[in-house]
Amino acid sequence: MPGRMQALQVLSANGPFVVTDMAVPAPAAGQVLVKVLASGVNPLDLKIRAGAAAHAKQPLPAVLGLDMAGEVFAIGPEVNGFELADRVYGMTGGVAGQQGSLAEYQRVDARLLAKAPANISPRQAAAMPLVVITAWEGLVDRAKVSAGQKVLVQGGAGGVGHIVVQLAKAFGAEVFATAAAKDAAYIRSLGAVFIDYQTSTVAQMLAEHTDNQGFDIVYNTVGGSSLDQAFAAVKAYTGHVVSCLGWGSHSLAPLSFKAATYSGVFTLLPLLTGEGRQHHGEILTRASALTEQGLLTVRLDPQQFDFHQIEQAHDKVATAANSGKVVVSVSHT
Repeated sequence: MPGRMQALQVLSANGPFVVTDMAVPAPAAGQVLVKVLASGVNPLDLKIRAGAAAHAKQPLPAVLGLDMAGEVFAIGPEVNGFELADRVYGMTGGVAGQQGSLAEYQRVDARLLAKAPANISPRQAAAMPLVVITAWEGLVDRAKVSAGQKVLVQGGAGGVGHIVVQLAKAFGAEVFATAAAKDAAYIRSLGAVFIDYQTSTVAQMLAEHTDNQGFDIVYNTVGGSSLDQAFAAVKAYTGHVVSCLGWGSHSLAPLSFKAATYSGVFTLLPLLTGEGRQHHGEILTRASALTEQGLLTVRLDPQQFDFHQIEQAHDKVATAANSGKVVVSVSHT
């Protein structure tokens, strides 16, 4: 076991990252120590850093970073299914007082981990956990997507959205995705029908793509007024609206008059409560299989950042200058 490690700490809300020398934590029962190779940067990481995520509080000072990919370095008691040097990935900390992935090592609840896809890099693996789990919990767990269904993804080129599109295709659904015109080619490359959200009304979408019947599933990744549009776009009786940004006040009347269903997705709950963590590992295990089969590919921003360029990485996400997920490679002294 190494005695010390470098980590990136934030000392106060919206404060800078500070390189800090810390003790390497030993894994307890049910835990593994992971040598971190890459840390994904999500918009939620920026909100946590700013102290602006009431649903994902992290007492400061803290080591942030929700997503991680790395290698198993030490294994605690009562852990099965992992061996030393296994490549793993997961959404493993960075909230509720738990150390995040912006460190050379991270002690992790083994239930949150899965073996990383063998055909991708640690950078690609680190980009996947939060968006894959969020997409899966809504589309598969809640809406029970199945072959032949018509699925509308609102925000299909975004972090969660592009995963939803690919999962729906993998399950045999016919997929339609709203996005800006600049993302039309990318949406089509995923095998979905592109819909320009800036020029298409709900009535036009329903007439052109569903014979005015509505979509079987609408996965909303945008929130706000687009969620009200989702209620109007879903099929009566059997339709299911899912949203990972369902905050705010919305009238349920359009959904209720269709006798349709709504589900919210809150992916952080197992990290915050400790309940349901096993399922996160199960989801990522299935995602690894789909990735190795060529059915799931994460969109990675081409710019590479190392451990000491964390500020630039956060700035790129904050200004929406990225085209795909931003990932930081973690250096080891």
